[in-house]
Amino acid sequence: MREFLQASQVQASPQTPWRQCIMLATCLVTLAFPAFAQQPKSRQPIDSLYRQGLAAVKHGDLAKARTAFEQVIKLAPGSPEGQANALARNGNLEEAEAEARTAVRLAPNDSEAHRTLGRVASFRGDLNTASAELKKAVALQPDRADLRDELGSVLVQNSQADEAATQFSEALRLQPGFAQASLHLGVVRWQQKRTDEALSLLQRAVQAAPQSPQAHYYLGRVLEDAGQRDAAIAELQTAVKLQPGFAEAQTQLGLMLQRAGEADAAVPVFRRLVELNATDPDAHNNLGLSLLQTGDATGAIPAFESALRLRPDDTGYRTNLGTAYLQKSDFDAAITQFQTALKTAPQDATLHYDLGLALKLKDQLPDAVAELRKAEELDPSQADIHYTLGVTLWQQGEFDQAASELRAAIQAQPDYAEAHYTLGTVLKQQGKLQEAAASLREAIRLQPDFAGAHTTLAAILRQLGDTDGSARERLLGAQISKDKTNLQAATFDTNSGKRLLRVGDLEGAVSQFRAAINLAPTYAPAHFHLAEALRRQGQAGEAQQEFQRATELDPQLKQHGPEP
Repeated sequence: MREFLQASQVQASPQTPWRQCIMLATCLVTLAFPAFAQQPKSRQPIDSLYRQGLAAVKHGDLAKARTAFEQVIKLAPGSPEGQANALARNGNLEEAEAEARTAVRLAPNDSEAHRTLGRVASFRGDLNTASAELKKAVALQPDRADLRDELGSVLVQNSQADEAATQFSEALRLQPGFAQASLHLGVVRWQQKRTDEALSLLQRAVQAAPQSPQAHYYLGRVLEDAGQRDAAIAELQTAVKLQPGFAEAQTQLGLMLQRAGEADAAVPVFRRLVELNATDPDAHNNLGLSLLQTGDATGAIPAFESALRLRPDDTGYRTNLGTAYLQKSDFDAAITQFQTALKTAPQDATLHYDLGLALKLKDQLPDAVAELRKAEELDPSQADIHYTLGVTLWQQGEFDQAASELRAAIQAQPDYAEAHYTLGTVLKQQGKLQEAAASLREAIRLQPDFAGAHTTLAAILRQLGDTDGSARERLLGAQISKDKTNLQAATFDTNSGKRLLRVGDLEGAVSQFRAAINLAPTYAPAHFHLAEALRRQGQAGEAQQEFQRATELDPQLKQHGPEP
């Protein structure tokens, strides 16, 4: 059964024309980084005030923004450039462009006039004119890093990533500590899948502008792609701490916590996202998914219902609601939701599969078989469909058909250990002991800790007269069952310790991690998080020993290395 835990696309809320213009300006200039040090001194107060105004708009402080913009006009009251900026600020883009063109005509060698016209053109969506004017500005003052960065930003919007990267690189050559250019070039390199370079650039951006939520956000995204999930989560947490209203950062943080198996931590993140934008159906859906992942189907149901009220025809939301009912064992409600979704998407194989599963769990086996066969017809490549159909036919006593479906599941997914195991069990019931033993041995080869396969193989070997082999498999099955019980308990203790660590209870966290290690000495995450807790207690030597043990058990943990 699917749990539908894939990332959702966040829908942007409507903006007024005036706010659209300002939002484009902040996107173009990324004013979180004040780096205009190379402008002519006579212009610095004006540009500084203009940047302050845009930054205030970005943070929602419209009163402060208006004050800053009015001071700009007072400093340059009669200039066409000043009038253009004022008109753009008020959303009068057509008049703003006319004023900007007047400024260029009166002062064709003034880089700021071309820059203003470029900005207004970008607000209007005329990216060709915007890039042409900013290129003229750069040609007039080629040593200004800020102009090259602005040109690069417009080129990115115009899908000219390579040209943009050239401009950002030149801006950094001119001004190596230019955080804004490091951010922009880092994002371009990330989009170009040049992860190592992107990582280095974004780390420079964060170092140069530690209070920039955007820099931390993009660094987090790149760290996740680099496989450094814990570090990525820390960067996204910093981004939302710096800017609590940063919805996309909240979304990515929640999704990343889900993928890390920390659904408990994802739930409050998605709750904040719902508070930020109660009209975003994806926010409600993601909250429901995180609650479902924690096992709280009761809490997930109203979240999915809220998403459906906002977007009634979304079959994904409705399927998630059906899955929540299924988790609650409310099979009738689940069946209703899946059937409703199928009216909108009758050719959706997964919906037929989910409906078939719900019917199977309600013991309506003939109806379940019909739905599963429809799913199989629509998507014969899905191993789970064949497997569930095989199990259902087995429950009906249709052994030959069940074996056929289980073999189809194995053909679709040869490493499907459960399918090999169940096929062995069916063959055992048919009296085909040698074939059954072969299937069970394959299940064990694929999954050596499959306790059920060992114990079932032990019974078959006993029937075949292999008492030594039977005893060996029986003992293996018993030991694996015991170890799995201990591992489950160790996982619980480790998760408990992580929660204590998050709230600062170091002593309690250490106790839980040590309990986990006593239960499962080779459980790497317990050693890793114990190392973190010990480091925070100031026990550097023991922390290093635990970290070394963790990386011996799981070498991938090396990339998350202990913080200094």
